[in-house]
Order: sequence, then structure tokens, then C-alpha cells
Amino acid sequence: MTSFSLGDTDFLRDGRPHQVISGAIHYFRVHPDQWQDRIRKARLMGLNTIETYVAWNAHEPRRGEWDASGWNDLGRFLDLIHAEGLDAIVRPGPYICAEWHNGGLPVWLTGGTGGLRSSAPEYLVEVSAYLRRVYDIVAPRQIDRGGPVVLVQIENEYGAYGSDAAYLETLVTVTREAGITVPLTTVDQPVDRMLSNGSLPGLHKTGSFGSRSTERLATLRRHQPTGPLMCSEFWDGWFDWWGGVHHTTDVATTAADLDALLAAGASVNIYMFHGGTNFALTNGANDKGRYLPLVTSYDYDAPLDEAGNPTEKFFAFRDVIARHAPVPDELPASAAPAPALEVPLVAGGAWTTTAGSAEPTAHPETFDALGHQSALMRYDVDLPHGNGGVLLVDELRDLGWVSVDGRAVGTISRTRHDRAIRIPGGRTLSILVEDQGRVNYDHRLGEEKGLIGAVTLDGAPLSGWRSTPLDVAAIAAGIGRDAVSDAEATTAGDGPTAWTAEFELDARADLFLETASWSKGYAFVNGFFLGRYWRNGPQRTLYVPAPATVAGTNRLVVLELEQLIERRAAFVPSPSLGATEE
Repeated sequence: MTSFSLGDTDFLRDGRPHQVISGAIHYFRVHPDQWQDRIRKARLMGLNTIETYVAWNAHEPRRGEWDASGWNDLGRFLDLIHAEGLDAIVRPGPYICAEWHNGGLPVWLTGGTGGLRSSAPEYLVEVSAYLRRVYDIVAPRQIDRGGPVVLVQIENEYGAYGSDAAYLETLVTVTREAGITVPLTTVDQPVDRMLSNGSLPGLHKTGSFGSRSTERLATLRRHQPTGPLMCSEFWDGWFDWWGGVHHTTDVATTAADLDALLAAGASVNIYMFHGGTNFALTNGANDKGRYLPLVTSYDYDAPLDEAGNPTEKFFAFRDVIARHAPVPDELPASAAPAPALEVPLVAGGAWTTTAGSAEPTAHPETFDALGHQSALMRYDVDLPHGNGGVLLVDELRDLGWVSVDGRAVGTISRTRHDRAIRIPGGRTLSILVEDQGRVNYDHRLGEEKGLIGAVTLDGAPLSGWRSTPLDVAAIAAGIGRDAVSDAEATTAGDGPTAWTAEFELDARADLFLETASWSKGYAFVNGFFLGRYWRNGPQRTLYVPAPATVAGTNRLVVLELEQLIERRAAFVPSPSLGATEE
């Protein structure tokens, strides 16, 4: 069997110096039927390795319900990498960041366990059980057992979060006891404090950065006197958030930084080679003083775009890699325009008015208290004496639509730091609250969602709340195929309304669903949850993977929260991810 180890200056493959040239593909962000295509294109760019995180909350969204099949079939993903003749790097966390909701940690864990990312005993029990499940998949696929896995990472950028050496030591012990024999790595930004706090003796330190490669490698070498230098997150792009711009990096500049890394003899993992998509409700969020939920696309301005097509960056990186390593002669096919078509949308009725069955409570229940993992919760309360006034919420996570007796009043918003609104008198106050994405970074992991704390009207607490969870995927599945009445269709669009359409395809195909003339909501094709859309931008299209479509009649369901500017659905030839800063 092949061996893989650390030498004085290089990785050693069967005792010979080896430069890792890797690219990131997150299997949980790509339709499983498209894994093989993306992996093959990685080889064609000249990569010899594929890296992936493991998202714990994808595998175990509810405690004890472990799933390693379908989208979560990590073993199959690694086997496809091996079949393509490539190596694999696995980064199981348990925390991964990755702009993925809750940083990859399950909500049931972060909501009920103290001492996150520490040696707190209760946390370590759960983490150890999780890692053992992952290593049951990874251990038999290590390179010294005939598989592709050459490196396994311990935690993730831990030096930016904490310095609990006992925690890292436990992760190492669990990893080695589970049969992982390949070298173990850590990654941190090339900052002295982070590199010192985020690793242990015996773990190989690597860096994460996207520019000034020579300078960053020198910092890394001060902390890693021997062994191969590696940038295990070479940031070739960046992520986007709602209300921002679409982030891109200059192709020539990024290629030059990659060239500097490889010329220095350093190994590299390009983050991302192919970003994929935050399908359904899997986007994360940042909050460094202002809450910024991330968009559905995770295109990342990567060498392969969101639909798996090679970009200018793909060919620039391929040319750079060819100066340092063999590159296949074969080239991937250029992107072809996606089918373009337009169909009218038919009103399917209101969809957030489900009657709640819960008993009233003194305070609003959070999503977490009710074990609710979908996007919406509706809160209803009777107004005392029918009075209006100034409504004030202690804390809102994350966006709320306020209405009185079914009449829209306005919105309150975490992003806008806006917790108050004046409401008119009436019988019933309703607040529809959206979880826009869980923070994936720093110490806000696991924060509760919904209406938090007291809600007052002119300073007096409101009590007797009815909290109704709304599962948007289940609601979409239940939307009928028949149009609503003429009267309902005439008034449709003045609040949350479902819309449907059918469209024909000659064959399965990648599609780009235009959302610019809609306001905010969720879209589904043949029951496949594409994700969130929002006119706030920058993203203007949703990617529809070909395996989600069928030859013949396809069905679109749109759950709109506000209003449609145009009652139509258009599929366009290419993606529109928004304006850039250039």
C-alpha cells in the first residue's frame, strides 16, 4: 500500500517528495449525481487532491438520527475521488465555519450543551460520538489501506476562537483511537496568536489566506520550523450576503499568488475549487456588530462556477499548475447557455395562515424551544382592550412581518437594528418571524431564533402568545395543482401567497430561475428545495441542478412572503449573481 507522511521539508508519498495541489468541493453543497463531474474537472485543472469538510448538522440534524446516505454519503464521495485517481483531505470539524448554518454544529447540540468547542465533558461526549461515526467511514479509506485519504484535520481555525489545549488533545485521542493513521493537521490564519493557540505539538500547522503568499508562508514557517509548508485554505474568492455585492477576485492577481505558493514548494488547497449552493435553508450568517445573512449561491468566484462550468479562473489556474506539475491534455467543455423559457404563475392561495394548536404561553416560544428547524414561526397574541401603540421587541432573530387583524403594518429587522414599530388598534397582533440563517462564526454559534425576551405595547408586556411553527418545505409539498378562485387570484399578492407553474423540458438540464421580479421567499422545482430568494440582492437567479428536473412536465412552487412585481417565472440562459465592486 502507498504511504503518506511528513518529511523535513515536504510531504512524502512512498518516501518521495510530494506537493499537494488540492481544491475544495463540499459534497453537501452539490447534488450527488453531479459529484463525479466536479471531481473529474478538478483533475483536468491539474489538481491531485480534493478536500472536503464534513457537516455534522447535515448528517445528524436531530439527535440520534445519523444519516450517511444520499446527499450525506461521504463514503461514496471519497470513493469517487479515488476512482478518478485523486487523493482526499477530510476536515470533520466538528466546527467547520464554511459559511454553513451554525458552522456545521447541530442546533440540538448548540442549544443544549454548554462549553462549545471546549473540553466541557458534556460537549466532548457528543463530539466524540460524532467523530467516531465519521471515522468509521474515513478510516478504511486511508491511503495506507488502499484508499484516497492522505490528511485529516483537527478542529478548524481554532486559534481564532479559543486556546483549550485539553479539547484539542481529546480530539486527537479520539481520532487516533478510531484508526486514523495519516498525518493530522490544523489550520489557522497566519497571525501569531492564532497559530499558537490553535494547534498542539505533533499536529502539523497549516495556514489560511488568499494573498501575500510569501509573507504568510514566512509567518507560518516561524511556527512550523520543519515539515511541508501548506496553505490549506487559499481563498480564491469570497462569499456574498443579502444586501451586499457579488464578491470577485482579480484573476491575474489570484493566479500570481497561487504561482508564488507553488514556486515556494508549498502545498495548497484552493478554497473553493467549486463552491456549489446553499440549497434549502443551509446558508449561514455573520454578525460582527451587524447581522448579515448569506445568500443561497456559494459560487465563491471559484474556478468552477455554481453550475460546475469552467471559468476564466479555471484556465488561469490550470496554466499556473502546469508550470509546477503535470496537467492532463483534456479540457472540460465550455459552458453552454441554459434553456430559456417563461411561464405565467398561478396563485395558489395564502400559505402562512395555518391554525396553531399550541396552548398560549406568557412569552413567545423560540424556534429552539419547539425543536423547529424550518424558516418561519408565526406569533399571535390578543391585543388588550383592542389598543394600538408602540410595539417593542427585546430581541428579534431575524426578520419579522407585523400585522393586525390580517392587515400588514410593516417589518422589524435584526439587520437594521430595528425592534420597534407603531401598530393600530385591533383584536389580534401577528408577527411572522424568519430565521434567515444561523451565525457560522465566533461566539454566536447556537443562538436561539424567534422573538427573544419580552414584547411590550407602550411599555406593558403582552402575554398569551400562540407560537405556530411553519415548515416551508412541507407547506410547498402540500400546495395544490388547482388554481384558487377568481376572487382570491385578484387579491393575491398582498401578503404571503403561494404561486405555481408548470413548464416543459425536452431533457433534463441545469436551469437558472430568475427572481428579480419577486420580493422574498422560497422556491421549489419538482419538490427540490432550491433555497431562498430576496430582491434585496445581490443574487438574482437560483440555480436548478439538472438532476432535479425531468424530461417532460416540471412543476415550480414559489412561496412568496410579500408580493410579486410580475406574476411570471422566467428561466434565463446564465446566472446573475449581482453587481460587483468593480
